[in-house]
Amino acid sequence: MKYTASSRAFAHIAAFHPELTALRRDLHAHPELGFEEVYTAGRVQQALKVCGVDAIHTGIGKTGVVAVIQGKRHSSGRMIGLRADMDALPMTEHNDFAWKSAQPGLMHGCGHDGHTAMLVGAARYLAETRNFDGTAVLIFQPGEEGYAGAQAMIDDGLFARFPVQSVFGMHNWPAMRPGTIGLNTGPMMAAADRISIEITGKGGHGAHPYQTVDPVLVAGHIITAVQSIVSRNVKPVDSAVISLCAMQAGDLGAMSVVAGSATLVGTVRTFRTEVQALIECRLHELCSSVAQAFGASATVTYQRMYPATVNTTLEARFAGDVAESLVGAANVVRDLEPSMGAEDFSFMLRVKPGAYLRLGQGTENGMGSCHLHNNRYDFNDEVLPLGAALHASLAEQAMPLSD
Repeated sequence: MKYTASSRAFAHIAAFHPELTALRRDLHAHPELGFEEVYTAGRVQQALKVCGVDAIHTGIGKTGVVAVIQGKRHSSGRMIGLRADMDALPMTEHNDFAWKSAQPGLMHGCGHDGHTAMLVGAARYLAETRNFDGTAVLIFQPGEEGYAGAQAMIDDGLFARFPVQSVFGMHNWPAMRPGTIGLNTGPMMAAADRISIEITGKGGHGAHPYQTVDPVLVAGHIITAVQSIVSRNVKPVDSAVISLCAMQAGDLGAMSVVAGSATLVGTVRTFRTEVQALIECRLHELCSSVAQAFGASATVTYQRMYPATVNTTLEARFAGDVAESLVGAANVVRDLEPSMGAEDFSFMLRVKPGAYLRLGQGTENGMGSCHLHNNRYDFNDEVLPLGAALHASLAEQAMPLSD
């Protein structure tokens, strides 16, 4: 391995690195979408049984799996959650290595295969050593990619059955080099909302547009006007993005027909709920007013999908200290720039204190690596022991054995 890490956990886990790599590649070859992770959940259960965990609970949030490991002592009453996501993406893989996807149209393009393997590695170490006072709850979550699997597990009693005091998750990050870890003490990922704008006009003949109320013309003005919301309504110190990403109107084969309606679809990304509410309100007001000015009408459907992923201060500082104990202060970025992408670990952080971390896995300088959700992406197996050791160390240091 090109990077260095120092801890008993890392050295222990590095000894079974080849086994973790084989598991990760098997999962990569068998990708499954959210709530369809039957093979993946089965492989996880098999691996956990071999690891010798104390209990395995299945079917939480449909295909979710939870493993429980007791420390040498559990008089402290502490209980810490560690989470990994399991699902893949509906995209075709263009790699040609031996472990490429065997499922047409499905691919592990975000590294959840690696996340799952790392948590299995942590499970094996924690079960073999048990150097902590308390209970480690390992959460293998389905449906992160747009299915809100975290919320499904919560709704299915995850934290009622396993009342952890805090919960931690991590995601590989190609923009950072192996051996580095990043986080911050606030927002890590944005809230992701879906917007649909239905414009109703009056169709007619393209040669007689004066007899119509053209929804395509209205859509064009709405597209332009919407871009003023962030620049003219949101404070410059706040971050927000509004992207109208798709439009449907008329028939491409009917060059002279003015459609009677048009639909715009897009996304809103924000970090603060106040900004989110402001944008939602302004979208309704602006779209309706612009359409009315042309004699049309517009209806906005605003769906709040994933909330912002916000680390709690104490847990983020703690996680940063744990990371430093593994790779040194020089390799831990404690003020990592937040991403406007979204993550459904946010649902867990809404009900439990915790932190979400980035695990570097890119090229030597962190640049030029294949981005997430790219059809040539692959998880970097080099970082499997570090990710597993980070999971395990979070549990050990959160629940230390007293002298």
